Amino acid sequence: GSHMGHWSQGLKISMQDPKMQVYKDEQVVVIKDKYPKARYHWLVLPWTSISSLKAVAREHLELLKHMHTVGEKVIVDFAGSSKLRFRMGYHAIPSMSHVHLHVISQDFDSPCLKNKKHWNSFNTEYFLESQAVIEMVQEAGRVTVRDGMPELLKLPLRCHECQQLLPSIPQLKEHLRKHWTQ
Repeated sequence: GSHMGHWSQGLKISMQDPKMQVYKDEQVVVIKDKYPKARYHWLVLPWTSISSLKAVAREHLELLKHMHTVGEKVIVDFAGSSKLRFRMGYHAIPSMSHVHLHVISQDFDSPCLKNKKHWNSFNTEYFLESQAVIEMVQEAGRVTVRDGMPELLKLPLRCHECQQLLPSIPQLKEHLRKHWTQ
């Protein structure tokens, strides 16, 4: 049967939708994340499907570098005037199939950021920096995702700017406001 109906396949549908696309070329397409976790949150997706980071091989190196370059371009083109900091990276164990690079501003000012799992997926080692992934593939020919990744999602909430521990998402969000103005 067709698996297109399953939500984990949703990226394949979104990437084909011109309304979602902010950039495309022969190798990649960039879409807005449907449930953005910050003011700016894009996904860079290769047209050729790579099922997961485990499937990444040396032959994908140029593609990963291109995805990184496109991510940087999108930041300049769409958020160039903002003073926001950005990070680019991959979730160790993504919820959606089809490898995608997150390009996300570091304000985390979004109603879609609702729980600890959301926060920790971007603010622990669960978030694999794009540059680190590229270097791994360059050196080892593969991406190694170490054990215990799901445990990271359960870590206490910690501010990514000042490392303060916060007891809940609402309190974390209130705390983050202090950092926006700086």
